[in-house]
Amino acid sequence: MKFKRKFREELTINITPLIDVVFLLLIFFMVTTTFNRETRLLVTLPEADTALAKNLPNRIEIVVARDGSYTINGRALINNRLETLMRGLELESGGDRSLPILLIADAESTHQAVVTAMDGIGQSGFTRLNIATQRPQQVEPLRTDPN
Repeated sequence: MKFKRKFREELTINITPLIDVVFLLLIFFMVTTTFNRETRLLVTLPEADTALAKNLPNRIEIVVARDGSYTINGRALINNRLETLMRGLELESGGDRSLPILLIADAESTHQAVVTAMDGIGQSGFTRLNIATQRPQQVEPLRTDPN
């Protein structure tokens, strides 16, 4: 008697290679992707709440106005160029580079105007720089020197 036995094999799908490929793709995208975090900051110059400093005769005071124009010890410069600012510092200091400089910026002046003033101060050879802001009620129109 012949007995025929039918063995039926169970069909299975081996998913190990599929998982390997998915993990390789995941690692590839993680390594090649760059994440940029862009932030925007609103920067405003602080308003001074302390008492006004007394005018010291042995310092140079540079005021950066709202429109980006400069005054040195109350004298308005004819333009906003770096060379003009440096020449004004040279004339006002009389060649004494050890004088302290007080840079006063209007709260609404542009950042570029303040950086230009700081650049001119540094290129002129001054090393003592103090930065201050003006109170909004103290902002005055520029005075022109008749001389």
